[in-house]
Amino acid sequence: MSELDAIDHAILRILQQNGRISNADLAAKVGLSPSACSRRVDILEKSGTISGYHARLAHKALDYQIMVIVHISLSGQFAKTLAEFEAAVKLCPNVLVCYLMSGEYDYILRVAAKDLQDYERIHRDWLSALPHVVKINSSFSLREIIDRPNVGI
Repeated sequence: MSELDAIDHAILRILQQNGRISNADLAAKVGLSPSACSRRVDILEKSGTISGYHARLAHKALDYQIMVIVHISLSGQFAKTLAEFEAAVKLCPNVLVCYLMSGEYDYILRVAAKDLQDYERIHRDWLSALPHVVKINSSFSLREIIDRPNVGI
C-alpha cells in the first residue's frame, strides 16, 4: 500500500463504493484522462491490489436466515493436515469465510444456513466429514451489527 499515491487511493475508495462506475466517470472524479485512469486501474488489478469485482448479495433475500460462526480443531497442524482440510473446506458452498487461526482453535468459519435443519445437514454432511476434524463448536448469530465490505483507505 505504501507505493500507492493519492490518486490510487482515490480510485480504490471510489471503486469500493461503486465497482460498476464507468472508467470515464472514475477518471473525472480522480482528475485523470480516461486512458490514464484505465492504465492505473489495470496496474492495481495486475498487482493484486484490486482482487476482483462482485455483486454483494443479501443472504436473507436468498433465504439464508442463519449465520453460524464455527470453530474447528484439527488433529494436528502438520502441513499435510492443513492442506487437506483447506482443500476440502473450499468445496463446501455454505462456508463463506475460513480463517486459519492462532490460539485455541485451528480454524474459524462463517457459514450461511437457511434454518436449523439446513445447518444440521451442513454439519452432518460437510463439516463433520472434513478431514482431520476432532472438534466443532458452533455459535449462532443473533443479529448482524456490522459487515463491512470495504476497508478504510
